[in-house]
Amino acid sequence: MARDLIKWSGFPSISSLQNEMNRMFDRFFKGWDLSELVAETGTWLPPIDLAETNDKVVVKAEIPGIDPKEIDISIQGDTLSVKGEKKEEKEEKGKNYYRMERRYGSFSRSIDLPSSVDTNKVSAEYKNGVLEITLQKKEEVKPKQINVKVS
Repeated sequence: MARDLIKWSGFPSISSLQNEMNRMFDRFFKGWDLSELVAETGTWLPPIDLAETNDKVVVKAEIPGIDPKEIDISIQGDTLSVKGEKKEEKEEKGKNYYRMERRYGSFSRSIDLPSSVDTNKVSAEYKNGVLEITLQKKEEVKPKQINVKVS
């Protein structure tokens, strides 16, 4: 049986290895409803958006149905933590549930922040179920415009 020789092209890059691992896990977990696992542990993970501009970093988290006074936001080192608990509504007698998809329980999200963030200049606002945390950047890392003088 003859075998063809294949030219060895060296080591694959780390990013291609990571992409292949991601594809493998996506194929393995395809069709699994992992929300059941989360429901059993009593925790849930609110979705977040993380955006950066020249002046600030903005974190938005969807946490509807939570009293803003019950949300704990803290920064330790370069890590922003958001914690809270969505309490289950009172059980109504005589009501039979056929499906219950809303999640209850405690949550905790930790986000690694870039070192350019000034942890002393942070503000948070809660509106329509969305928590928005704004972190200003340090002055020394903000881009500066330099004008060219014509002589």
